Amino acid sequence: MPESGMHFIKPFVLTSLALIAFAANSVLCRLALGGKAIDAAGFTSIRLISGALVLLCILRVSGNKKTTTKGSWSAAFMLFLYAVTFSFAYLTLNTGTGALILFGSVQITMILRSLFSGNRLLPIEWVGVVTAFSGIVYLVLPGVTAPSFTGFSLMALAGIAWGLYTLKGRNSTSPLSDTTHNFLRSLPFAIVLALLFFNNAHISGGGILLAIISGGITSGIGYTLWYMALRGISATQAAVVQLSVPVIAGFGGVLFVSEQISLRLTLSALLTLGGILMVILGRNTKRP
Repeated sequence: MPESGMHFIKPFVLTSLALIAFAANSVLCRLALGGKAIDAAGFTSIRLISGALVLLCILRVSGNKKTTTKGSWSAAFMLFLYAVTFSFAYLTLNTGTGALILFGSVQITMILRSLFSGNRLLPIEWVGVVTAFSGIVYLVLPGVTAPSFTGFSLMALAGIAWGLYTLKGRNSTSPLSDTTHNFLRSLPFAIVLALLFFNNAHISGGGILLAIISGGITSGIGYTLWYMALRGISATQAAVVQLSVPVIAGFGGVLFVSEQISLRLTLSALLTLGGILMVILGRNTKRP
């Protein structure tokens, strides 16, 4: 296979795996919180702790001890802020709606940051951005299926935090090391959170298992794959392709959480996916 083909396939595979992991996180969180198997603070804390432990084990086994990159406290806080607001938002949102709000906010955050950095978008990219964002606007317009204000606000904040966390990882030279140390640095925040909500804690074996899977596999390993993928795609592409997650998560909610796909969510998903396609095609168009 030509070298140019390999340069395309590797980021595509890594990105696809990471996006599936993101969608799985939404499903796992809804399974745990919707079924009241665990409280939101407990889910968040166990998720971050298990993610740190799994990644630390992988880092040790890999024998990669020469790296000098070890994440940052700012990235760790963004990771924690995303995780905690994500969990509490899913107390009132269904799987697909929550994921759509989350990654809509991610898109806005990353694209605005890109524009402020001096990067310009082609006309077709602007059309794609507006089309994708219109899907988010349509989703939250007043109506019987519109999400709660609290759930929307918390998930939007989660999206901003994740967008900033993603941007911090674009220059990572050692994704595994950076992700591991970001998780490790998030632990003090997770412990404080657990202590603050200790009196309201309720934890079952099933809830713990779901939190461990979410933390160790779909978060820890999934975020490492995402940091690896970011080296092969632009900031705009990274922002927009994540809007495919709500579609994956929505179907996951139907299969595993017995949720219904509403007409509003379906139309929103079509708009966002159409916008994604425009941005990807636009980014691959030669600039004048």
